Amino acid sequence: MKTVPYRKLDWVLVGVYLLLVVFGWMNVYSSSSSSDEEAVFSITAKYGMHLLWIIASFAMAFTIIRFIPVKTYPAISWPFYLAVCFLLVAVAFAGKEVNGSKSWFALGPFSFQPAEFSKISTSMVLAYVMGKYNFSFSKRKDRYFAFALILMPIAFILLEKETGSALVYLGFLLVFYREGMSGWLIGLGLMAAFLFIMTLVLSPFAAILILMGILTLLLAVYDGRPFYTLLGGGALISLLYYLPDLLSLDLLSGITGRFQSEIWLVFLTVPAAIVFTFIFLFKKKRSLRNLMLGYIAGVVMVFSVDFIFEKVLQDHQRARIEVLFGIREDPSGVGYNVHQSLIAIGSGGLTGKGYLGGTQTRFDFVPEQSTDFIFCTIGEEWGFVGAVAVLALYLTLILRLIGSAEKQKDKFTRIYGYCVACCILMHVVINICMTIGLMPVIGIPLPLLSYGGSSLMAFTIMLFIYIRLDLAHWKK
Repeated sequence: MKTVPYRKLDWVLVGVYLLLVVFGWMNVYSSSSSSDEEAVFSITAKYGMHLLWIIASFAMAFTIIRFIPVKTYPAISWPFYLAVCFLLVAVAFAGKEVNGSKSWFALGPFSFQPAEFSKISTSMVLAYVMGKYNFSFSKRKDRYFAFALILMPIAFILLEKETGSALVYLGFLLVFYREGMSGWLIGLGLMAAFLFIMTLVLSPFAAILILMGILTLLLAVYDGRPFYTLLGGGALISLLYYLPDLLSLDLLSGITGRFQSEIWLVFLTVPAAIVFTFIFLFKKKRSLRNLMLGYIAGVVMVFSVDFIFEKVLQDHQRARIEVLFGIREDPSGVGYNVHQSLIAIGSGGLTGKGYLGGTQTRFDFVPEQSTDFIFCTIGEEWGFVGAVAVLALYLTLILRLIGSAEKQKDKFTRIYGYCVACCILMHVVINICMTIGLMPVIGIPLPLLSYGGSSLMAFTIMLFIYIRLDLAHWKK
């Protein structure tokens, strides 16, 4: 076996990992211990069990660095991916249900969640497939194949009703963008989410007008005559704004009938968008054609919101979205977790109440405070300073991964590094936004901090595989 040059180990990544894991255990202890539970190694308590998982994770990290050759990972990418997909299907039928999600295998006193490890297998298989010398997002076959690799585990995870884990996979789109995917697809995705929110919070009519305004700005960029484009687009949107008042006139009431104003807005604008699409297609103005197609797709999205909201989303998901956007108030019901979380974070002030001094934490006011809501423990006991320090550690971890990946000559290592960074980024953004009330509560752990053996072990394996791949870059 060749000697591993430990001097070249990325000690920044290792150090940030250790700080997050140790700090995580401290907060798990604070949020799950009580005065009559003083034994740190008691496996009957969450903090004792979590300590066992930390020790096991350290052992796994050492094994990856010391004993597993780097050529193993490309070789096992496909078998590992297919095996995890099989487990994702199996757990939906034979798994244990926890909080409405059937995503856990019960193994005696331990539980195992395949969805956590699917992020590793998907990252590896994407790095293997996209790392081939002839792969290109400009090729339709390659592009569809890459999307299929992430859509398959997403479908299986949604089958388990584990929406939070499925959302993490959207982070792989950033990897695709780095490897040559058009930014239009990401833009369309963000636009769809924005229109969904605007339709719920305002109205379909307002959402379509906002869509027209955004596309007018983009058209001004690509058309080459921004002044006239903005002037004409602004005038048209201003006129259409008064369409509901115009349709309510007695003179037109017999013509308009019972159709709502957004229906008439579509009748007036979509045919024109279709005509312009063909004109721009004939003139080979691809960007302008895409804007027209984007408008048509946006209108379809707006009119699909009611169906998605009522028929696709589950009752508790609808309730959480309504609470999030102020459509209804329910601080003692669906909104209880976030309400108590905000109280805990706000009460921490600048420097916090001190370790083990948080009242919201110690008296269990916030459910799931050692798992999904562990950030509010940090906010209450360590204050704004502690919360910023944790965010700084995550930022260091993500930027270090991206910077290191960008220097890699081996495509497998580079793409895998980006996958790891994007998975961690999505977890951090979703979890913290959920904790402070900027996203619906969907149940997703904070990487390396939250209680949970599957999550800790999965992130440890994912991170240290990259550290080992990076280490191989320095070997002579």
